Amino acid sequence: LKLAPRCQSRRLHPQPVPMVEGQVDRDAGREPCPDRIIEDLGGAFGMGCAGGFIWHMVSGARNSPKGEKLVGAMLQARLKAPILGGSFATWAGTFSTFDCSLQYLRKRDDHWNAIASGFLTGGVLAARTGVRQAGKAAVVGGVLLGIIEGVAALLMRSTSQTPREQALQQMEQDKQMEEYRKRQAESGGGMFGAGLPPGLGLMGPPPEPEQPPAQPTEKRKKFGVF
Repeated sequence: LKLAPRCQSRRLHPQPVPMVEGQVDRDAGREPCPDRIIEDLGGAFGMGCAGGFIWHMVSGARNSPKGEKLVGAMLQARLKAPILGGSFATWAGTFSTFDCSLQYLRKRDDHWNAIASGFLTGGVLAARTGVRQAGKAAVVGGVLLGIIEGVAALLMRSTSQTPREQALQQMEQDKQMEEYRKRQAESGGGMFGAGLPPGLGLMGPPPEPEQPPAQPTEKRKKFGVF
């Protein structure tokens, strides 16, 4: 089946999830949905491979006989590091998929999306073990994401200024700028000529027009031959 040009353009160029007017993304440094899913997949796979390589390399060196520790460590790391990276990528991809879906349905991006995504991800990945185990994994995932999001919110609140502090700082800056302009106006200068007559500023007063050369008098004409 051939798709219409409009459908093809939508498939080739997916549009980001629309946000409600005035709603700010809680993490502006990340890619918008659905590109965020691919970014999280790659980042989690790389992180899992790097961490798994170190972990299994140390484990392989400890369990290998003497004289073959380096060979055993490298073999163990090469075999098991991609497996751990794949597990990380599966969890991150499922989490990001739920996160983007909830963001699209709720038309907002907040901490509740991450907590609900952790709950759903834990339940879906443990669905093969039964309903009870899936429920326990879902609760664990939701609690872990709740703790992570809570700590992140506390750190952001402690490091960022409140709206009242921002307003007071802006008022203080405006007051200092007004005093600076008054001092510059009294001293006859100014950054951009504020408070001065037109034409004065950083470049100083305008240049005076050149006077035409004086015309020779009759006396100088009369004795000009000498």
